Amino acid sequence: MKSNSNFSPFTAAVVQGTPVPFDVSGTLARVDELVASSVTRGAQLVVFPEAFLGGYPKGHLFGSYVGGRTAEGRDAWRKYWEAAIDVPGPAVTVLSEIARKHSVYLVIGVIEREGGTLYCCVLFFDPFGKFMGKHRKLMPTGAERMIWGFGDGSTMPVFQTPIGNIGAVICWENYMPLMRAAMYAKGIQIYCAPTADPRPSWIASMQHIAVEGRCYVLACNQFLKRRHFADTYPCQLGDDPELILQAGGSCIINPFGEIIAGPIFDEEAILTAEVNLDDVLRGKFDLDVTGHYARPDIFQLSVDERARQSVTISATSAVPLAQENS
Repeated sequence: MKSNSNFSPFTAAVVQGTPVPFDVSGTLARVDELVASSVTRGAQLVVFPEAFLGGYPKGHLFGSYVGGRTAEGRDAWRKYWEAAIDVPGPAVTVLSEIARKHSVYLVIGVIEREGGTLYCCVLFFDPFGKFMGKHRKLMPTGAERMIWGFGDGSTMPVFQTPIGNIGAVICWENYMPLMRAAMYAKGIQIYCAPTADPRPSWIASMQHIAVEGRCYVLACNQFLKRRHFADTYPCQLGDDPELILQAGGSCIINPFGEIIAGPIFDEEAILTAEVNLDDVLRGKFDLDVTGHYARPDIFQLSVDERARQSVTISATSAVPLAQENS
């Protein structure tokens, strides 16, 4: 772990915001507004929820059932693909400019498209507008596997920055003990947890992770009502415009498991709290789960961070047939 001797306390913000579902330009405008509001509260790090840009299609079946898909479902997924973003691409450029303009670290959940596959991702930007990198969700949950692909070990970063070591684990990835162990081993201090889980039980999980990892946990979810989607949106949860589809539950937790901001439910909100990395080291005094509290003589974890490609094409030095026959 990097020494924290030069780190000063700073303000972090989690944005329990409402995007414009499936509208990239409209949501980017919302991101700019919400980052600006966070900065007025003193934030130097701003975290947005899972799938904030590109959309989390809560309650959508995409016409899929065991053994078949409907034509309408295929077309709905096509439209969802069109609402996703390229990484890198124009939307990433806009996000970089937002981070630069407001001089903040920006961590945001997006839906990335590559070829014919969508990925649930988190993107990271520094205050100078540099795109630092991304994390692709390793394990989509339940019906998410119909619409999203699987990430691999090549995008599990923890970034060493002047405000601390920042990483992200998305939604129910947080229930993967071995993934958490890998992040702890990388020295994560500011553990961002963008999610789509609004249940009160989520808070207990975030407190456990903060204690287990002796890190700050910044948990962030959207606030969405049925009316935020188009009238034609086929939501299986109901059609009452005031029906809450994502209730939030965002919070910030310190390395001793104490909730220092939130949780807030059933409304939009920006939560802020002071992050003091001295508390990370104070906590490591009696619990460092990949250090003095580990038993490597009994338990070991092997992590494969190689990028995985389904097709690898190697260049050949063979003489083209046309030259061979000349």
